[in-house]
Amino acid sequence: MDIAKHLAVIDRLCARDFPAEHGRSDLVVAAGPGYFVAELETSHGLRVGEAALRARAAEDFHALKEAVARMLDVRLGQRQSPWSMLTLRVRGARGEAIPEPWAEVSLRTDELSLWGPDGTGRWVAVGVADRDRADEIQLLAIVTDTAPP
Repeated sequence: MDIAKHLAVIDRLCARDFPAEHGRSDLVVAAGPGYFVAELETSHGLRVGEAALRARAAEDFHALKEAVARMLDVRLGQRQSPWSMLTLRVRGARGEAIPEPWAEVSLRTDELSLWGPDGTGRWVAVGVADRDRADEIQLLAIVTDTAPP
């Protein structure tokens, strides 16, 4: 769990051009016109694992997210209030079209730390993907030019 490494990945994503097509790359698990979603850290062996072990690992990932967020506060300014993904999930379930990357991220995370656009017009967010017990826990970084819906 290397915070400096995670910040370097976020810096690279902020500096890169967004792809024209949906896909993956060396740093990202999902990308498309106007966004990147990167896995900064991933657990190993916790898919449908022991509940207590998974819960402790999730706590560690949330602590890591907070440490990364504090460093991003220094770089990007104070983050917005924690942004719950529940509303986006409900809106999507009701048939509203939620733009990417927000639609995918809302299904994987419960809450994001979010920073508004800087001079580049890009939004930055970090969150912990731990909603699906069949998946590993992940610390995600999102860089996008699409404002949160």
